[in-house]
Amino acid sequence: MLNFFKRDKDKKTEKLEEVVENKNIEQAVEAPANEKKKKQSLFSRLKSGLTKTRDGFINQVSSLFSSYTRIDEELFEELEEILIQADVGVQTTMQLVEELEERVDEEGIKDPEELNHLFREQLTALLQTEDGQLDLAEGLNIFMVVGVNGVGKTTTIAKLAQRFKNEGKNVLLAAGDTFRAAAIDQLRVWSERIGVGLIAQQEGSDAAAVAYDAVQAAKAREVDLLIVDTAGRLHTQKNLMEELKKVKRVIEREGEGCNIQVLLVLDATTGQNAINQARLFHEAINVDAIALTKLDGTAKGGIVVAIKNELGLPIKLIGVGEAAEDLQDFQAEEFVKALFSD
Repeated sequence: MLNFFKRDKDKKTEKLEEVVENKNIEQAVEAPANEKKKKQSLFSRLKSGLTKTRDGFINQVSSLFSSYTRIDEELFEELEEILIQADVGVQTTMQLVEELEERVDEEGIKDPEELNHLFREQLTALLQTEDGQLDLAEGLNIFMVVGVNGVGKTTTIAKLAQRFKNEGKNVLLAAGDTFRAAAIDQLRVWSERIGVGLIAQQEGSDAAAVAYDAVQAAKAREVDLLIVDTAGRLHTQKNLMEELKKVKRVIEREGEGCNIQVLLVLDATTGQNAINQARLFHEAINVDAIALTKLDGTAKGGIVVAIKNELGLPIKLIGVGEAAEDLQDFQAEEFVKALFSD
């Protein structure tokens, strides 16, 4: 049994989680309104947020290539070690290294320094996807947001709501995590700060019933976007997944014809554990897109590559900081450019 499905932590730890989450909500909501703060370009924010990964992963690769005078098997073995340590994953690492070896042979490359350009091309190609950003369609859009507690789910919901409200959209929230009273309270605080509606019931209520009420309210109010929060921690993995399946069935039935997407929030700092989480959620409810948070907190940003390549799920959003602007649409070329920028 994976450790993120264990029973609730003690009350002291739970309280600390609430404090941190509420602080994050304040930062997510109030940061855009602070006119005195110096605005960075989105690329500057991305580049700054990827500093740890650039220093701990990309620079190691570049240093490796520059430390060799010729391309040999030892170089590729060291590259494998760096990639695996950066959470790229064994399967993806082997694929990248094998493709690199093939290109070296085909193009007759002799200078190890030239591998920098090839490696950059590889990452960009691997991360490219035909799926665009997380846009809204005409009519009602429903985002069912899933993920274990502690990954930044509530903060991601806050930033998404703020973004679309700023674009003039009518946004409604649903407090579908009825397992924790704190989750309902956090969404209530957030909805008041942002100025969006909230559908909620008492702690312990049927999450599917909350989803039903929320979809009905969204249709009646002609809402553009309904964001449904869900539980991230139950007594067992089986209970969690069964509840999520039920919630999704209700949303699909009541929201038939709407643009419905399941957005899985993952914490980049958890490395390969994020891959395991993604597999479990995708097997249970068919995830449509991923929001990868806390990339600014890890030197092992290779997890982005592993998720895209091993799971085939589109990464739509990445979190590279605490401000609302730091939840960005994922663009492969911009991401790789930021990684390799000095």
